[in-house]
Amino acid sequence: MTTSDVLLTADADGVRTFTLNRPQAYNSLTVELKELLLAGLREAAADDSVRAVVLTGSGKAFCAGQDLKEHVGLLQAGDPAPLHTVKEHYNPIVKAIVGMPKPVIAAVNGPAAGAGAAFAYASDLRIAATSANFLMAFANVGLGPDSGASWTLQRLIGLGRAAELMLLARTVDSAEALTLGLVGEVVPDEELAARAQKVAAKLAAGPTVAYAEIKNVLSVAAESSLEKALDAEDAAQSALGATADHSEAVEAFVGKRKPNFQGK
Repeated sequence: MTTSDVLLTADADGVRTFTLNRPQAYNSLTVELKELLLAGLREAAADDSVRAVVLTGSGKAFCAGQDLKEHVGLLQAGDPAPLHTVKEHYNPIVKAIVGMPKPVIAAVNGPAAGAGAAFAYASDLRIAATSANFLMAFANVGLGPDSGASWTLQRLIGLGRAAELMLLARTVDSAEALTLGLVGEVVPDEELAARAQKVAAKLAAGPTVAYAEIKNVLSVAAESSLEKALDAEDAAQSALGATADHSEAVEAFVGKRKPNFQGK
């Protein structure tokens, strides 16, 4: 399991929680943190004991996006690394979140900006603290969106709203985020961690393989024809019909008891 001072990792009840831990810098993303998060996500995807993932931040922020001090420092030193971070870090991280074969919950405990906000958008569920807010500030520094935000944000709130938030670089507070459908739930700050863990634990006790297929079918349907969506649903149902979890669900229904899913 990945362990580091800048990325805290904890397991409980089938849930792996990743906590971005640079509170003094609003959990902004250094090369070290990006590499550790990518490795951690990949480890979680491959670990059958992990059946749900929570991503959150320490301190007052979820994630402020790129660490600009490191970014500028490397550029001034003539280091080309910052020019490749989208391809080497951000894109793979977003692919790891979206492609995670188990549910991912973003517990947004404070401000989420740039790539940090994009990581939340890429997650399957978003639970926000009252103090949370979201900002796509790329235009303010003369850049376009990255970290998959152009793909994820408009799927959450629609093309028009996504364009508004990116072009105007306007901060969205938690109340508006809930109204827009950017998050599914807003809770008091002090209740966020417990709420996220409760939802994640419920998912971790569910039919993990079915969750993976649900994520896949939704992804296919979002960018294909009805015919392709129907084909994807058919393939998923055929595969899931042969799983132990489906058999357990049928037996539990007949026996009038709660199913005990094993994620297989």
